[in-house]
Amino acid sequence: MKKTKYEIFMKVVEFGSLSRAAEYFNYSQSAVSQIIISLENEFDIKLLNRSHAGVSVTSDGEVLLAYIQKLSHAHKELSDKVFELLGIESGLIRIGTFSSISCHLLSPLLKNFKVKHPNIKFELIQGDYRQIETWISEGTVDFGFVNLPTLKDFEVIPIMEDRMLAILPVDHPYARKEFVPLNLFEQESMILLEEGTKKGIQEMFRQHHINAKIEYRLDDDYTIMSMVENGLGISILAELILKRTPYQIVTKEIYPSFSRTIGVAIKNRTQASMAVRCFLDFILENKEEFICFAK
Repeated sequence: MKKTKYEIFMKVVEFGSLSRAAEYFNYSQSAVSQIIISLENEFDIKLLNRSHAGVSVTSDGEVLLAYIQKLSHAHKELSDKVFELLGIESGLIRIGTFSSISCHLLSPLLKNFKVKHPNIKFELIQGDYRQIETWISEGTVDFGFVNLPTLKDFEVIPIMEDRMLAILPVDHPYARKEFVPLNLFEQESMILLEEGTKKGIQEMFRQHHINAKIEYRLDDDYTIMSMVENGLGISILAELILKRTPYQIVTKEIYPSFSRTIGVAIKNRTQASMAVRCFLDFILENKEEFICFAK
């Protein structure tokens, strides 16, 4: 599908770079530059400041940014509707996702879907739960994977339960135990994942009156695994992110046990493009297989 000048402009702003946007769209940098210049000529307004460090939005560009984003989204919706009316199975699906879903669930699902629908293209945008909710609300993505419950305005499709597990160094005294009691996190240094599952973990601590000994707070699952491997503390992470981990760590069930609920959220399914509705139907039809990918 041909990219609009509005979509290209938004991507240049996102990257702060003409060259990175050109690489993203597989265009030459001069082509992207000419597209931006044509847009500026059309509006008779300078939209970008250009320097050796990259590009930034001018004050006039900031004023117009939200309107250009709406034009970009409106053009995509128009294109999707034209394809639908012509009976052409095509289009672009933009999905908000996070790393464990992308790696372990979404990749095999996309592979199977593309066999039946080779002309539908995908754009995966990775972030944390809050970012994904914002992207869904703003229309940056067509739908997203989130931790339920999510915003009340969304339609949701529950997908799976993902157990929360304790992670320990291999020489930890509980490494050979059947499970890890929740109160162990009062006694030993804990490394807490700030984004994603933090809310659920802290709610579990609150319910069971656990005053966790939190020594470190990080935003990256894999850094936490490395720190646990090096004996800096113990942690709790979702089972899905722990699949095929390269780190020398031990995972154990927690008592009492708890999990996160992963689901798909969308603003309005009935107003989505045919391609998006087709893919959501595919997820529902293959829900059990989807869950098996996580096992």
